[in-house]
Amino acid sequence: MFRYFPTNYVWNLSVDLAIEMGAKMGEIEEMCAPLVDASKQPDAEGTAQFRQTWVTMGDKLVSLAQEDEIKGRLLSAGAKLQRASMYYMTAERMLGHGNPARAGIYATVQTTFRRGLELSKANCERVEIPYGDAHISGLYIRAAGTGQRAPLLVQINGLDSTKEMRHFVGLPGWLAERGVSSLVIDQPGTGEALRLHDMKAVYDSEKWASKVVDWLLTRDDVDGSRIGLEGVSLGGYYCPRAVAFEPRFACGVVWGANHDWRDVQKRRMEREGDFPVPHYWEHVRWVWGAEDNDDFMRIADNVHLDGILDRIEVPFLVTHGEKDSQIPLKWAHRTYDQLVNSPQRELKIFTNREGGVQHSSFDNSANAGAYIADWVAETLGGRTA
Repeated sequence: MFRYFPTNYVWNLSVDLAIEMGAKMGEIEEMCAPLVDASKQPDAEGTAQFRQTWVTMGDKLVSLAQEDEIKGRLLSAGAKLQRASMYYMTAERMLGHGNPARAGIYATVQTTFRRGLELSKANCERVEIPYGDAHISGLYIRAAGTGQRAPLLVQINGLDSTKEMRHFVGLPGWLAERGVSSLVIDQPGTGEALRLHDMKAVYDSEKWASKVVDWLLTRDDVDGSRIGLEGVSLGGYYCPRAVAFEPRFACGVVWGANHDWRDVQKRRMEREGDFPVPHYWEHVRWVWGAEDNDDFMRIADNVHLDGILDRIEVPFLVTHGEKDSQIPLKWAHRTYDQLVNSPQRELKIFTNREGGVQHSSFDNSANAGAYIADWVAETLGGRTA
């Protein structure tokens, strides 16, 4: 794990995630060098400085992109805007619910990201899937070189990630070159669903996952018999739960197992394990619609996979980082052990040899992501060569 701020796990996590998305080291240095002292301050004071520095870098890149556009250099402008959106989303992710700056920064993330995709002609299309009185937003990335109905992997967020973050980390691109399309969504409790439509997380993830499958089956470029589901971090709970109750999924993958999230919360109440965001309890209450911590803990009591996984009768890959300091490795073994009816179950623990040992491989997503992409391609009928 790259530790720019030796005493601050949450800030290091944000920096590492930005690097995995495609941040440039010179820009990281320019943003982080002035923040070393701030990283040792209380959350509220330090986070305000963190936000300002990262937003300033985003603003600079937007200005440079505008200069490129004037000269007709649209590819260069698009690349800068996409990187600017990474820095804006890193700043937004660190802010607490109700922070007056958060909504404005999130709006800037969206406009900058979409304009960057447009100018760069990226293989990434925004889609909207009807859900309740609103919709679930997603990014659709087409398989390369198929010319026919392609297999597809739906990819879902963890507690505090977004579809844009997941797109930048790279799994959709690695799958596309293997002949597998991707649909990366902001499911209830994350991204647009939470911020713009106030859709709270639900423990029975099959409710929204089934609606996503319904929508995919209307497309003439998707092979409905080869739709898989993958989840990262808290998605390591949502994904197995959805695959267990939605039989139309042809396989499942967790990038970081999360078998018993209720137990993780109990341990966090006792200050065991690292938190992903500085405003953790405020954030989880927002995500799950809890009135207070007692209410949240009652909700969290449903978020576990015991007694569920024997329903899964399709191939399933469980991955976990050997040194995950957020979710103990034992939960990956528990998930694997309970997949008793999967015809092709696999447990992959990422070690120092290949990297990706931290939570959901945020320290090195390339090798771990390639492993997942290869497994998915082999399982859904893509290609690996």
